[in-house]
Amino acid sequence: MTISPVHALADALAADIHAGRLAPGAMLPTHRELAARHGVALASATKVYARLKAQGLVVGETGRGTFVRDRPPQPHWDGADEARLNASTIDLSFNHPTLPGQAELLRAMLRKLAASGDLSALMQQQPPGGRAHERRIVAGFLARTRGITAPAEQVFLVNGAQQGLDVAARAVLQPGDAVAVDALTYPGFKMLAQAQGLSLQAVPCAADGPDLDALDALCRRGRIRAIYAMPTLHNPLGWVLDGSRRQRLVDIARRHDCFLIEDAAYAFLAAKAPPALAAMAPERTLYVSSLSKSLATGLRFGFIAVPEACAMKVKAHIRASHWSLPSVVTAMATRWIEDGTVARLEAAHRRDARRRQAIARDVFGGMEMAANPAALFVWLTLPAELRMDRIAAALAARNIAVSKAEAYAATRHAPHALRLGLSSVPLAELQPVLQQVRETIERFPV
Repeated sequence: MTISPVHALADALAADIHAGRLAPGAMLPTHRELAARHGVALASATKVYARLKAQGLVVGETGRGTFVRDRPPQPHWDGADEARLNASTIDLSFNHPTLPGQAELLRAMLRKLAASGDLSALMQQQPPGGRAHERRIVAGFLARTRGITAPAEQVFLVNGAQQGLDVAARAVLQPGDAVAVDALTYPGFKMLAQAQGLSLQAVPCAADGPDLDALDALCRRGRIRAIYAMPTLHNPLGWVLDGSRRQRLVDIARRHDCFLIEDAAYAFLAAKAPPALAAMAPERTLYVSSLSKSLATGLRFGFIAVPEACAMKVKAHIRASHWSLPSVVTAMATRWIEDGTVARLEAAHRRDARRRQAIARDVFGGMEMAANPAALFVWLTLPAELRMDRIAAALAARNIAVSKAEAYAATRHAPHALRLGLSSVPLAELQPVLQQVRETIERFPV
């Protein structure tokens, strides 16, 4: 069979990209240059780049050109990671929220930094937890947008929310300590608990939150040192605890003298949520969040607000582990906070999340699904006769990556369910992708 020049040239470039001969970020020839170099029509050169773009190998930027996309190939991911992807995989396993104009946003900020007065200061190492003026900026941001009035001395900058959770846990917990977690909880906390030798005690999940009677009974039976909670947009179930349930959660923590580790990674998406646990019980709550979901997952800018009694321990653990964030990252992030960029992007992401949830609810209508109208993920319970591993494998065969319930389960047995992230797929492509998920489930042989 004769291979068309377009396919042959696209395959050759794809092979160079996969082999590393064309490195991530490399600029490719213009359409006209490519056509002249290989003796093809200009329209054919355009089709070559369109084919590479569809495979996720290149990205085109108006007025600048076409560049090799910087996405790690499959061998670069650890086998236990959720994101086991190749270049052509449709990613529903992880949320990489993006909005138009992000590349230009970064380019403009880099120009501002280059023109700033004391650029050499960005070459110097920061103190553990960040420079004082940048911690004050984040403290002000928390007060304005999250209702958390922690002084700057109790706010620390960290390398993303995952590192914030790790530091928070190390500051208040010892190996062997028991931590109460929801029966379905964030996989990253499960991993750090295993690394730190913590004992996770599962609390059953109800439709609208954790079973607080069961939590209270668990605390009475044994020494629970901390409670890990996601009261606002729980991952993966999407619940937002109402004010009365938050107050009871705080009361339980106070009565049994437990720390609260509040994970607020997705909380900004819930526009009118009740007060954070850190606002209700600042004396025992370690609040962890980041800008990964509102600015960019690669920014790795996180922050934690902690009780005064924990501040020195938190600082010591930051110093003992990663010391401080890169100065360029903190400078960019805090400037975006100050000039209102973060607030604008958070509002835009809230609108985008609702559009994506509406699509998901329409596609999965009639199926058993747990979700929040503001969330960037859905929890899809499979019919009783289907197993999650077989459905995930069937979807992988269609180049669709999903997360299985076992990654989130804090119990021995996981429900047969899938967690679907909604933000990594372009909005225009989301409906047909989700439709493929539904069709795969409905047509799967029993």
